[in-house]
Formats: sequence, C-alpha cells, structure tokens
Amino acid sequence: ERFMPLLLLADPDEGMIGRYLPTGDMFILLDGGGLRSICVVTEVESRSCELKNLATLPAYQHQGYGRRLVTYICRYYHGRYERMMVGTGDSPLTVPFYESCGFRRSHVVKNFFTDNYPQPIIEDGVVLRDMVYLAKEL
Repeated sequence: ERFMPLLLLADPDEGMIGRYLPTGDMFILLDGGGLRSICVVTEVESRSCELKNLATLPAYQHQGYGRRLVTYICRYYHGRYERMMVGTGDSPLTVPFYESCGFRRSHVVKNFFTDNYPQPIIEDGVVLRDMVYLAKEL
C-alpha cells in the first residue's frame, strides 16, 4: 500500500493493481537512497512472465531509471523464464519505449481498456482502447 501512489501512475485503477499485486514480484529502484522507479512482474505460465506495472516518479522520468529497471528484471528472470511479456496501451510514449528496450509487438487485445476500466484512460492525448502486448526473449 505504501507504493500504491506510484503504481497508480502506470495503472490508474487500484482494483486492477490489486488483482496482480498479491501474486507478483515487486522491484524498487533506489538511487541515492531515494525511490525512483517501481515495477511488478507476474508469472504467466511456466516459460513466460509479464511486466505488469512500470512507473517512475514524475521528477525522475526521462532520466533512464525505467530502462535500468527493465534491464535489471530481464537479467533477473533470465534462466527462470524464456520470455517476458508486457501489455500497454497503444501510446506514442510507451510502445516506443518498450521497443527500445528490445521488446517486439506480439498481439493486441481489442477494447481492453474500454471494457475493463470505468473511466477513459488518456495518455499523451490518445484515448487508450486496445492493449498492445510486446514480448522479449530472455
């Protein structure tokens, strides 16, 4: 609960976070003793895991903290899983970020955000509708 405000930056619905948080591994990136980024990873199946939530405090965004955390968790899960998945909105902010971290588009879940969230989610002026899944071989 102490990290919920930061988790809500990446997933604005506390109920959705509550569905995966109990079964996930939470990772926190600290720099100089201060919290910078956070993420949660869950098991999808015996050979795949999913990055469910990646958030960086607004004051530290665009400084490489999110990328460092993704690099760390990919190394951490290397050997335990064959691939990591991440689902995100089809946003010009997030999809290119994950692609630059080595993830490649896998599939799309149509109307995920419109069907599962009570309020529209708008990111960088784009109303999120579909969930875009990307995958990275570990």
